[in-house]
Amino acid sequence: MLVVLLLVVGSLVWFAAWASGRIQHVEALSGAPDTPGRTYLIVGSDSREGWAESTVEGARTDTIMLLHVPESGPTALVSIPRDSYVPIPDHQDNKINAAFSLGGAPLLVETVEDLSGLTVDLYLEIGFTGVADMVDAVGGVELCYDRDVDDPKSQMEWTAGCHEADGETALAFSRMRYSDPLGDIGRTQRQRQVVSAVASEALAPGTLLNPFRMVALTSAGLDAFAVSEGSGVVDLARAAFDIRGGLAGDAVTGTPPIRNMGYSVAGVGSTVLLDPDTSPAFWEAVAEGTFEPGSEIGGLE
Repeated sequence: MLVVLLLVVGSLVWFAAWASGRIQHVEALSGAPDTPGRTYLIVGSDSREGWAESTVEGARTDTIMLLHVPESGPTALVSIPRDSYVPIPDHQDNKINAAFSLGGAPLLVETVEDLSGLTVDLYLEIGFTGVADMVDAVGGVELCYDRDVDDPKSQMEWTAGCHEADGETALAFSRMRYSDPLGDIGRTQRQRQVVSAVASEALAPGTLLNPFRMVALTSAGLDAFAVSEGSGVVDLARAAFDIRGGLAGDAVTGTPPIRNMGYSVAGVGSTVLLDPDTSPAFWEAVAEGTFEPGSEIGGLE
């Protein structure tokens, strides 16, 4: 029995050391004073060539999610539409996506912090190809959408209903918006569905208790993600469980309150106008965990 225990402990130590050596870090955090609870900024970038190019000027974000675990109350997973028209520190107001393009992860973090009033504790960035790799690493996931789709821009081909999806299909599923009558809002809903499906498979006993599958999944995840400076294996493990909590039945999910989905701004184009009247109360409820558990929050007013 002692020999088995030593082997298990030794394997865990090796696994932690191996994973620690492969974590990819990026400068992102603002150093702003901490706010209560834990706050994560999860970003999907358009990088396909490696992290050296993913956070420099010109890169874009396709997904922006803020996950907040309050000191009490339900966890909130808020999808911020990438075309949200917001103030960007030291720049003119623009689409929030422009913050990443103008100043990479640090400017995007600062912009989201100004918008939400929450200090980001950990930043996670995943490249588009990482979505496919993670899905394939867990052996595919079941996804559901109730419309037929043939969208050449995202390359999504879909028959209404629920289907087992491989990585390539899940990537198209999470990117499609032009054929969705809800546009960017519909896309954020499907992106949360993909994240939920991957998290459920990744943290299932069949994965956690299978060393070969666990190593393959961890390898894919470490290749796919870049995280903020100072983050280690323990931080990422806690983030994984917090993300799963943000996708559980009692979590609250949605977008900030939206006043206009097609707000035209000269020199910027069509944007998403967040509701300035209800947004402060919305973010306060997220921070304090006062939303009704399991509710859909925000959205078009």
